[in-house]
Amino acid sequence: MTNDQKAQSKADTLPADVQRPQPQPQPQRRGRMQARMMNTLNVGMRRVLGLPVATPLGKRLMLAYIVGRKSGRLYRQPLSYVRDGDALLTPGGGRWKLNLDPARPVRLRIRGRDVQARPELVRDPDEVVRLLGVMKAGNPAADRFIPLPKGPDGKPEPQALAQAIKYGFCIVRWHLEERPAAATS
Repeated sequence: MTNDQKAQSKADTLPADVQRPQPQPQPQRRGRMQARMMNTLNVGMRRVLGLPVATPLGKRLMLAYIVGRKSGRLYRQPLSYVRDGDALLTPGGGRWKLNLDPARPVRLRIRGRDVQARPELVRDPDEVVRLLGVMKAGNPAADRFIPLPKGPDGKPEPQALAQAIKYGFCIVRWHLEERPAAATS
């Protein structure tokens, strides 16, 4: 009898009122499943966020038009954002941020309007913690999408944050460029 058969036989003999333990997805598997789900959702989000009108989704999401640094291909990436004064903040946990160049502005579609912004990749741990606080205050749901273990004070654990930054996590601070003054005739 194999181990699986023994486990099944044992599970079959448990009384009806005893709950059977449910298998938990492995962390890596959960990450892959979440990535697949987000890829599927992003198809529809790109369409809605790309509209030339404001939509309810655009209150906390924007569409970034990012040019691939190697391929030159244009990618449309839905991103959550929070305003911080004249700048916008987004968590930079994915690979999309590797295509950002602080010297090259990126077109963002926010609430149906296109703006240009220069990305700044913030990796200083103290500033990241401060900006995460700003993001959480502006959008409480953002905390769920940034999987950093929290300490008793609600701030990310320093070791976990250092590890995340080491492996590429950052906050992208988008500096909106001034629009040219409207020509008057």
